[in-house]
Amino acid sequence: QVQLVESGGGLVQAGGSLRLSCAVSGLTFSVYTMGWFRLAPGKDREFVARISRGGSITDYADSVKGRFTISRDNTKNTVYLQMNSLKPEDTAIYYCAADPNTATPAYRYWGQGTQVTVSS
Repeated sequence: QVQLVESGGGLVQAGGSLRLSCAVSGLTFSVYTMGWFRLAPGKDREFVARISRGGSITDYADSVKGRFTISRDNTKNTVYLQMNSLKPEDTAIYYCAADPNTATPAYRYWGQGTQVTVSS
């Protein structure tokens, strides 16, 4: 079975840091683009960051540029999101997702999410 399991969320004070991990199993990890999304109360799901299958190309939402870094380790089937200088508006459930790079772009697989809460 395909599984994406996020970890690393928690409660942190404004200005602090967290590192999220997403462990993937059940698919050929190295052929998938990986992304991070977040869902805050009362808001639509928001794109946060993505990384190409080889790790050479990354993309970020403007709201997190310069603060967040996405990376991946294809030997460990894991994608990471390093979050620095956290702000209360970063509070959300964070999800990782996998895109198989087929003709129709789509994040086919999603994790269960991990809660990030930033206190002011």
